[in-house]
Amino acid sequence: MPDPDFTRCTWAASAPPDYVRYHDQEWGRPVADDRRLFEKLCLEGFQSGLSWLTILRKREAFRAAFAGFDIETVAGFGPADVARLLADAGIVRHRGKIEAAIGNARRARELRDESGSLAAFLWRYESDGTGRAPLLTEDVLRAMTTSPESVALSRELKRRGWAFVGPTTLYAFMQSMGMVNDHLEGCWVREAVQAERDAFIRPR
Repeated sequence: MPDPDFTRCTWAASAPPDYVRYHDQEWGRPVADDRRLFEKLCLEGFQSGLSWLTILRKREAFRAAFAGFDIETVAGFGPADVARLLADAGIVRHRGKIEAAIGNARRARELRDESGSLAAFLWRYESDGTGRAPLLTEDVLRAMTTSPESVALSRELKRRGWAFVGPTTLYAFMQSMGMVNDHLEGCWVREAVQAERDAFIRPR
């Protein structure tokens, strides 16, 4: 683990080690893999009303329960799988969220067939930076719970039948998947994340 004295985003400062690793190694780094993108969309939905740390600590159990978030496999889940998942103490046992993840897999399959990949569709909603504060401070970030892009993506996914994809949920998804660099100014990871974003080949 990096030196604990390194300056980090406020939400990761003095955090448990697994949360610090998530901040340092994952959060904000661009992702183009459909499985990982679908996983994060599902987990952000399961997080609704809970803390991300709760979901993070259950992530391996979620992966086991949802076949590694393989879109095709989850899209094929039926009533027996819903019953199995509702009995799985390792995940969040919420019928609405479980059924939403399965339904969203079917909608993700449709988007993949239409756009070539789920990634190609989602990355169309990357922010172009217009209207963003030139200096990302804690106060600025605290006020940024949505963006025009997350609102637009939420509207489009809901139109297509997705569930648990509100604008705030999708902005958190965009932050974590590197569609925007919301590491604070002075955070030791910010420049490395920006370098990855600069070198990242956007899926088309």
